[in-house]
Amino acid sequence: MNVLARLQAKKERLVIGLISGTSVDGIDAVLVRIQGNGVRTKFKQLAFITQPYPRTVRRLILKNSTPESSSVVEICRLNILLGELFAEAAALVAKAGGHLLSQIDLIGSHGQTIQHLPHPARIGGKTIRATLQIGDPSVIAKRTSVPTVGDFRVGDIALGGEGAPLVPYMDFLVFRSVKKNRGLLNIGGIANITVLPKRCSIKEVWAFDTGPGNMVVDALMKQFYRQPYDESGRTASHGKGSEKILWKLAEHPFLRRKPPKSTGREEFGKEFLRRLLKLGSGMRREDLVATATEFTPFCVHEAYRRFVEKKVKLDELIVSGGGAHNRTLMRLLQEYFDPIPVRKVGEYGVSEDAKEALCFAILANETIAGNPGNLPLVTGAKKATILGKICL
Repeated sequence: MNVLARLQAKKERLVIGLISGTSVDGIDAVLVRIQGNGVRTKFKQLAFITQPYPRTVRRLILKNSTPESSSVVEICRLNILLGELFAEAAALVAKAGGHLLSQIDLIGSHGQTIQHLPHPARIGGKTIRATLQIGDPSVIAKRTSVPTVGDFRVGDIALGGEGAPLVPYMDFLVFRSVKKNRGLLNIGGIANITVLPKRCSIKEVWAFDTGPGNMVVDALMKQFYRQPYDESGRTASHGKGSEKILWKLAEHPFLRRKPPKSTGREEFGKEFLRRLLKLGSGMRREDLVATATEFTPFCVHEAYRRFVEKKVKLDELIVSGGGAHNRTLMRLLQEYFDPIPVRKVGEYGVSEDAKEALCFAILANETIAGNPGNLPLVTGAKKATILGKICL
């Protein structure tokens, strides 16, 4: 416990943030220097890397993210294996930033989500929500000899929340403005938006998942072209989206569900892909990719129209995540939101790719400081709470 006492007493910390998202392409690792906590938080990004998963590991993660093909034995082993891989990514990003692991004060690890079940279910006489991230933080802490905070989502779930999204806490710290109503859109496997009204307090921030981000396009690229993703949106740019199919896909009940809400592969995975392929039977492959690509900005704009615009009219939309590199997707976003400017988060000094990993470095710092890291208005939890498990 002396380790924690010394860590809490530090005014400045070297912190590593780790995450693997629903796209399951690899581990994002960021090294940051953080001063202070809460609204006084200041940080500087020192290094960022993405460590790709070996092909067999990615295949196993995807296999065990689907109930029909998952195995409790494989999940148990993957939990430890990913802990090892996350620890290796931590060592690599420390080296990239010119530091030894022994100089790192803290690690915040999101882990790898394999199931996210935010809807209440009755079991054993109790009504519960559930989520599971593997890549055990105890393994990371023991392999790196660095205190590690992990399993951030479970604390919010325990208080009746959806456990997601958690990025809005960082969005508030970094992007709040006295002059502009801002939307922060992160496009990973799933897309989520944070709404920051000008001059907002932390209790006025709200956010929710809007639907699929890159997940469906990635699945099509793998099936049609044996490529992990549509680089720069090149394939989609050669196709033409189907408005008829877009509106058919828009019948998905998630789009009409009121926030707070979150989603994942459970709703926009294999079954959704099968429906898209059936609807697009006979279409050119590039037209299907174009349709799937357009569905992401379509969902974002529908979410804005349904749930945001009447309360807050955005002055700008700031985009992060892998989707920010898809030129076709970004062009479509601008067309849907015109005349609201759509910008990349890199214009504001934060890397498009590093943002989510950075979030979990900041959340780990908040946990050590004893500060809540969830926003009840965002997740639906009964109250704000300290997140995560501290592993020594």
